[in-house]
Amino acid sequence: MALPITVLFLLFTLHIPASCKVTDTISAGETLAGNDRLVSSNGKFALGFFPTSSKSSHNASNWYLGIWFNQVPKLTPAWVANGDEPVTGPTSPEATISGDGNLVILDQATKSIIWSTQADITANTTMVKLLDNGNLVLQNTSNSSVVLWQSFDYPTNTHLAGAKLGRNKVTGLNRRLVSRKNSVDPASGMYSYELTDNNGSARFILAALNSSIPYWSSGEWNGHYFGSIPEMTGQRLIDFTFVNNDEEVYFTYTLLDNATIMRFMLDISGQTKIFLWVEHVQDWVPIYTNPKQCDVYGICGAFTACEESKLPICKCMKGFSVRSPNDWELDDRTGGCVRNTPLDCGINRNTSMQDRFHPMPCVGLPSNGQIIEDVTSAGGCAQVCLSNCTCTAYYYGNTGCSVWNDELINVKQLKCGDIANTDGATLYLRLAAKEVQSIKSSGRSIIIGVAVTASVASFALALFLIAKIPRNKSWLLGHRRKNFHSGSGVIAFRHADLQHATKNFSDKLGAGGFGSVFKGLLNESTVIAVKRLDGARQGEKQFRAEVGSIGIIQHINLVKLIGFCCEGDRRLLVYEHMPNLSLDTHLFHSDATVLKWSIRYQIALGVARGLAYLHDSCQDCIIHCDIKPENILLDASFVPKIADFGMAKFLGREFTQVLTTMRGTIGYLAPEWISGTVITSKVDVYSYGMVLLEIISGTRNSSKEFATRDDYEYFPVLVAHKLLDGDAGSLVDQNLHGDVDLEQVERAFRVACWCIQDNELDRPTMSEVVQYLEGLLEVGIPPVPRLLQAIAGNPYSK
Repeated sequence: MALPITVLFLLFTLHIPASCKVTDTISAGETLAGNDRLVSSNGKFALGFFPTSSKSSHNASNWYLGIWFNQVPKLTPAWVANGDEPVTGPTSPEATISGDGNLVILDQATKSIIWSTQADITANTTMVKLLDNGNLVLQNTSNSSVVLWQSFDYPTNTHLAGAKLGRNKVTGLNRRLVSRKNSVDPASGMYSYELTDNNGSARFILAALNSSIPYWSSGEWNGHYFGSIPEMTGQRLIDFTFVNNDEEVYFTYTLLDNATIMRFMLDISGQTKIFLWVEHVQDWVPIYTNPKQCDVYGICGAFTACEESKLPICKCMKGFSVRSPNDWELDDRTGGCVRNTPLDCGINRNTSMQDRFHPMPCVGLPSNGQIIEDVTSAGGCAQVCLSNCTCTAYYYGNTGCSVWNDELINVKQLKCGDIANTDGATLYLRLAAKEVQSIKSSGRSIIIGVAVTASVASFALALFLIAKIPRNKSWLLGHRRKNFHSGSGVIAFRHADLQHATKNFSDKLGAGGFGSVFKGLLNESTVIAVKRLDGARQGEKQFRAEVGSIGIIQHINLVKLIGFCCEGDRRLLVYEHMPNLSLDTHLFHSDATVLKWSIRYQIALGVARGLAYLHDSCQDCIIHCDIKPENILLDASFVPKIADFGMAKFLGREFTQVLTTMRGTIGYLAPEWISGTVITSKVDVYSYGMVLLEIISGTRNSSKEFATRDDYEYFPVLVAHKLLDGDAGSLVDQNLHGDVDLEQVERAFRVACWCIQDNELDRPTMSEVVQYLEGLLEVGIPPVPRLLQAIAGNPYSK
């Protein structure tokens, strides 16, 4: 089964062995130990002990009592009883009902109590039961309706369906989420997610436990949704309830489909995330993330810079090194970085050895700066900082002089020259003189290298332009010319007309996430495809605006929008009909016509041209957001047409990136979607690379057809390794029987692997992809995408 790159963190991967005892209750006198477990009657949840490795000993383990998703092969705890109080030892502990009626965890060796429900019990007998919703309840044996204690009142990092998040105003019980310490340790971490109710204003906030200032708010509850989460009204997964009365204030939700396996969690990254378990990829797939990673307080720790567009996002400042590499490997970077060389702080009388400042341009400044009045120059601001041994940085600009004492936290690295980043400033970091000299020395070497490279690149570009322009003078003009119509020319149809044209929507061509497509006939001669948007919630004004934007797009490799219908809640789009259906039909269906190599290469080139047009030649940069074979249609001559702009994002030319919610299709998603960082047109480049691999191989990237050893090798990773070995030709679709242009195959494989690089900056633009495929630019051998290889496993290391 495919291992897509939609998982950027590792949870528990321990396989739970077969249980010795399976039931849903523990009664007085019974114990739960070893491989015993409770399983809810519907089979969705299980409770038992699980271990994690202990740093203190290679032979001992930390044992925890927890509830996990029983139908998921990856052990994914949703609740942990003793996360902050593990039982360490070579043998597992046991859970039982103590003499006072509470559920307790005992150390088997000493019989001491490690953890207890600590309920105030007056009943004679009690029992513990794991309910179908994952709630562990302590009940009165004679009256099961009396709940003496329940795990839903003490959530850890996961909010399960049916559980309340909020506060009981009478008892003071506060149900909130707390993140875990790292990817393997379920102890309490740094962040909390809780519902607040101040003067009738209810909202969720995210905050660091060591800071009283929230770094994110859901916005106020307006009677329908939280102000900052309007997408709550457009989803189809859950039904939610908000209650605020004299006794309690809480939020809860239920799943609309009981077969759905979903978890809402507060991640160790300080972000709230929603995951769905997707059976055919055998993995958790994130569908929602908030807020942006670099907006999380202290996510990278002290003396680091956080940059959304890079992976990993945290980087030590110059002159600093990671404090705890082991913690960073476990995704906990809150420990930050430490100085390589201590500050001089005026101790050394040799002025050449006294502390200096290193400029950090284009950064978002930390919020805890101290404004120094009456300082009128940058030099004066620097002297103020140098005169204080605790001062670590200063800034001088339009707002005057600001200095920072002790640790620097929440410094954001922005993109220099990005118009959208108007808050970028230069922060001057205080370093020992030795560190500043070292940075300057290495900087001179880099400058020399960059200068040589730039000279060579400029010379090569000049030769290219000289050679290109005489043959095709319109080439340069074509990138400047923009032909836009004053009106879109799109027809507004009546619903009755389209109902007649499609014979009451009887000839269904296909269906997708946004609706169904039907074949129709206009004026008894023009064949059309009518897309009916099922359950559309867009307002009429917004729908017409989007239609108008798509209507002005005219390109041979983009499907043409003929018209639309907007009557009441009916939303329909009318497109030109594509007789050869979609690309996936010809690549993946055994009964379809096998596409010749020359046709495949032209399809790849046509799709690249269409995307380049969307990104570079429209009035707004249009990011399609869902490039896949199903959204590439083929006309009678197999000319490709990009279709389905239902997820498209329109960006003004003054913007280069946007933060948006989860979009796209599993298997074609760039890492930016999952990490919650801003996205650019490079997400389309990534998806295109995945599609290009499938065009060449004739199979899904998840197919096992090209596996060369007993264990499965994810196809994109296999291609990257084969390129390094010079044997990529063996991965071409076998149905072509070797009738291919090997030079084009090699070029296409290289382009595809460059497109799916982890870092968006390493990917080419679609305009460059076109030039690569046309043979106008040489394509180097790409590196193996590290993220893909890490998640898919690395059989080459065996």
